[in-house]
Amino acid sequence: MPHSATPPSPRAPGASVQPPAAPLDTRYRVETPEAIDLLLRPAGLVPRALAFAIDLLIRGLLLLAIYVVLGLLGKFGMGLATILLFLLTWWYMVLFEVFNQGRSPGKQILGLRVVHDDGTPVGWAASLTRNLLRFVDILPFGYTLGILSCLNHPAFKRLGDIAAGTLVVYRDTPPARPSLPQAEALHAPFALDLLEQRALLAFAERGASLSAERRAELAAILAEPLQVPAEQAEQRLNGIARGLLGPT
Repeated sequence: MPHSATPPSPRAPGASVQPPAAPLDTRYRVETPEAIDLLLRPAGLVPRALAFAIDLLIRGLLLLAIYVVLGLLGKFGMGLATILLFLLTWWYMVLFEVFNQGRSPGKQILGLRVVHDDGTPVGWAASLTRNLLRFVDILPFGYTLGILSCLNHPAFKRLGDIAAGTLVVYRDTPPARPSLPQAEALHAPFALDLLEQRALLAFAERGASLSAERRAELAAILAEPLQVPAEQAEQRLNGIARGLLGPT
C-alpha cells in the first residue's frame, strides 16, 4: 500500500501568519552624499551614564580647587568662582565636544564621541542645543526624562540629542595593519599585477594565523613560478611581500 504524505494541519479560521521579527540591530546606517554607507554604533544608556559620571567628577574636583584657591581672595574671589561655576556648568561639555572631536574627558575614556546624525563632526549650534537642553532631560529629577528617552529611542537618544540632531556613538579605531614576518626584501622574478601583489601581501600578513602545514601547502603552489624548491617558497614569498612594501 503506497505511503501517503501527511497533509499539513489546517490553519484556524481567521488566524494570520505573523512575519518573523526583525533581528535586533544596534547599528545606525548613514548614507553619505557619495553614496557610501557608514555604520555607526550608538552608545547605550550605561556607557553614557558612566561617561557623564566621570565628567561630573572632574568638574566637581575642578570646582573644589577653584573655590579653595579663590576663597582666599574674599568676596572678589567668591564672585570670580561663581562666574567659573557658570562656565564649567554650561560650557565644559560644549568646548570639549567642539574642539576635541565630540569627546569630553569622560567620553574619551569610555571610547565615545558625539556626531551629527549624518556622522559628521558636531558643531557649535548642535553642541549648544544638546547641552542647554539638559535642564529638560533632568526633569522631574535624576535625568528621568533623559533616561526614558534613551530607553525608548532606537539610537538611544535623549531629548537634547533629538532636538540637536546628534548621536553619541562608539569611536571605531582603525585596525592595526598586521606586521610581516622578518625576511630579506626581494624582487619578484616576474612582473606582478595588482591582484597578485595583494595576494602575496595577504599571505604574508595572515601567516601567523595559519598552521605551518597550511603555509607550506599554499607556498608550494607558487614554488614552480618562483623557480625555487618548495621548502624555500614560503621564505621567498615573505621576502617578496616585504619588498613590495618597501622601507618601513
